[in-house]
Amino acid sequence: MLYSEKVMDHFTNPRNVGEIADANGVGEVGNAKCGDIMKIYLKIENGVIEDVKFKTFGCGAAIATSSMATEMVKGRTVDEALKLTNSAVVEALEGLPPVKIHCSVLAEQAIKAALADYYTRQGIDPTPFVGELADLDEEHLACAR
Repeated sequence: MLYSEKVMDHFTNPRNVGEIADANGVGEVGNAKCGDIMKIYLKIENGVIEDVKFKTFGCGAAIATSSMATEMVKGRTVDEALKLTNSAVVEALEGLPPVKIHCSVLAEQAIKAALADYYTRQGIDPTPFVGELADLDEEHLACAR
């Protein structure tokens, strides 16, 4: 399987790894059967993502997409972060093998789950902003086969 230099760089030198103790948005997505689990921590001040960290259990592509997704939302507004797509993550990484595209979907969903948590903690229904969070089980069961 061929990975771009960008994927290899984000896998071997992941950015924003860790936890944020006083995060005001935390999202966890994944499937233990597949092995890819991502947890994203957001520190949002005045509508801007001041800090973001992640912990990912999974393959190299899962770690690389988590790293790239956090880089893409750090310093951005919540509205800008809500527009993050898995396609943008794949493009920023200069491509992923087709069997690893699900990792970019997971990264997008982890960011959205953390943003949903951020809204929920403020007593705001996140659905109008974040939409329905996809059930990734079927997609991830496919990668476990």
